[in-house]
Amino acid sequence: MDDLHIVPGPGIPGGLRVPEGELAEQFSRASGPGGQGVDTTDSKVQLSLDLGTTTALSEPQRQHVLDRLAARLSGTVLTISASEHRSQRRNRTAARRRLAALLREAAAPDAVRRPTRPTRGSRRRRLDAKRRRSETKSFRRRPTAD
Repeated sequence: MDDLHIVPGPGIPGGLRVPEGELAEQFSRASGPGGQGVDTTDSKVQLSLDLGTTTALSEPQRQHVLDRLAARLSGTVLTISASEHRSQRRNRTAARRRLAALLREAAAPDAVRRPTRPTRGSRRRRLDAKRRRSETKSFRRRPTAD
């Protein structure tokens, strides 16, 4: 196959191009249920990229991506598996698409949280609900001897 191209987006304004030599593919037979198609061979593709040594990312991008994908990494290697198709070629394409989407999402900057205040209406509704709940509970009390 060719180099992996990732379209421009937030955090990667010029897009990314991961050289073919940095992508490692492993092929194996996919496990799955038996049944009518039990005698057919399904393929599984594992696509790996070492984020620590790739030339596609700048140093700030690399740190950001490593931080964002830390739970999915084995060391600094990101591995994607694809076995949803019977065809090896289609699984390779699916794995590359998934890797590109994951890198694009991980390279995007974190959303800035802008603190907000509750609106006047939401405060009024909250207090009204508390008042109604209090009245409901007060009706459950033992009546006073008046």
